[in-house]
Amino acid sequence: MALTTPDLSGSTAFITGTTRGIGKRLALALADCGCNIVSTGKTTDDDDTDLAGTIEQTAREVRERGVESLALELNLRDEDRVEAVVEESIDHFGEVDIVINNASAIQLANVADVPANRFDLLTDVNVRGTHLVAHAFADHLAELDEAWLLSNSPPVTTDRSPGKAPYAWSKLGMSFITLSLAEELAGTGVGCNTFWPVTAIDTRATRYFGLGTEDDWRSPEIVSDAVCQILARDPSECTGNSFYDEELLREAGVTEFSAYNLTEGDPAPMSARMFDSSFQREP
Repeated sequence: MALTTPDLSGSTAFITGTTRGIGKRLALALADCGCNIVSTGKTTDDDDTDLAGTIEQTAREVRERGVESLALELNLRDEDRVEAVVEESIDHFGEVDIVINNASAIQLANVADVPANRFDLLTDVNVRGTHLVAHAFADHLAELDEAWLLSNSPPVTTDRSPGKAPYAWSKLGMSFITLSLAEELAGTGVGCNTFWPVTAIDTRATRYFGLGTEDDWRSPEIVSDAVCQILARDPSECTGNSFYDEELLREAGVTEFSAYNLTEGDPAPMSARMFDSSFQREP
């Protein structure tokens, strides 16, 4: 069954962390649906770095799809910069009706092995950064007829996350903020939801931290396809949910996921569903 492709013509999405990985894939997928994109992140064309991908490169690829894109350098730990970038985005496009908190710091380690400065980084980027972006956009989104605020973070049902507790706490904090906003913005037409993969996604962080092997991984397209299924819904009715990518795609009629796998065969049960034990994949 063909997936639903939302018509996002005239919409503008503000996405954090679009230089590579899931964030970039989201930007390109939404652009394919006709959405303008605000491409944000810390890596720019001017940086002398070995990291692949920049906010400008993503913006150029977005424009090649026939829509408009604005590339803005953004450090989520800088409150003033967050507010300035949000203001510039709204001024440039008139309105921003899709906000996706995707950027995250990652550190997978036991509590004893995570020093205070790394814990602070997780908190500042993941929880505080999500709060700053949501805080800066909340009033604007509430004034629109329809709008979305989504976060790349897990359901708030968790085990005790041995070996991952600081990171797990910071990602769950993103979910708490997003799902609380569903209540705070109830009746305004803003759909606030989280999305999360059931298997590891092939990103630079996945490879750097050794989350399983390629046999366990899927491409970022599975996440962007799932997010498009959210955006095809009515935000006034679809809010306060924590979605898994497979769950969304199965509801859309997908029964075969091999196209997303990096290697042949099914991925092992969740290597990147890092702290949730509530989801059971359907046979």
